[in-house]
Amino acid sequence: MSFETTATIASFGGKLLKLKHPAKSTNCDMALNLYLPPAALSGKTVPVLFYLSGLTCTGDNCAEKGFFQHAASQRGIAVVYPDTSPRGLKVAGEDESWDFGTGAGFYVDATTPGYKDGYHMYTYITEELPNALFSHFKELDGSRVSITGHSMGGHGALTLFLKNPGKYKSCSAFAPIANPINCPWGQKAFKGYFGDDSAKWKEHDATELVKQWKGPLELLIDVGTGDNFYKQGQLLPENFVAAAKEAGNDKGVQLRMQKDYDHSYFFMASFADEHVEWAAKRLGA
Repeated sequence: MSFETTATIASFGGKLLKLKHPAKSTNCDMALNLYLPPAALSGKTVPVLFYLSGLTCTGDNCAEKGFFQHAASQRGIAVVYPDTSPRGLKVAGEDESWDFGTGAGFYVDATTPGYKDGYHMYTYITEELPNALFSHFKELDGSRVSITGHSMGGHGALTLFLKNPGKYKSCSAFAPIANPINCPWGQKAFKGYFGDDSAKWKEHDATELVKQWKGPLELLIDVGTGDNFYKQGQLLPENFVAAAKEAGNDKGVQLRMQKDYDHSYFFMASFADEHVEWAAKRLGA
């Protein structure tokens, strides 16, 4: 699969590539950003960190405001910033609200009419996109991959990590939607993408998945105490930690409540270096 490079931007000594490619799983062209650190530009093979964005975002938001490139440049890690949903499929209802449909794919493979024909972000992120990237960009080491994300993307990072043991060397999350079956955002999305199939809902809920995890578990989760969505009960990180503890999987789970921080990119940029460092140690970077 070929990528079209629509822009190349110098960033922290490396290059940020704005890419576009046709994707079968989403039935449309997908845009993304790929950051290649200086080490990759000098011919070295580098590990990869996938960053999953939140509701309404594209692959541009964090690349431009999250500053993951700073520590990634120092540590010699490539960063992939995918989009959050298919675009322009003209599915009935996909553009009616900001928290469902376009910009809100929730990193699942939908099964409901209309959405099942393209809203396959789980397959896109776990299979099609990495396979295409590792085939096209030989400087990327497909055997050393980590994942992180913010809000809906934090949900995606946690669930993809927990559903695919061994696929990712590490996982971290910023303000994740950690128990979607019990919050308004998650209930709306899962109803729209899965209908009333409650078993399917649980397959994409990190709090449910952590109960089934086998072996040691290390996760870094940051949530701001000034986050209005946290206060409104959309994130529920305590539910995730409680489920991990009940299953005996909480020893390596770090939930850090960051005083006064909100849900914005100011919060993420403040701790981006630490999350890259978390991945770097486990990627051997």
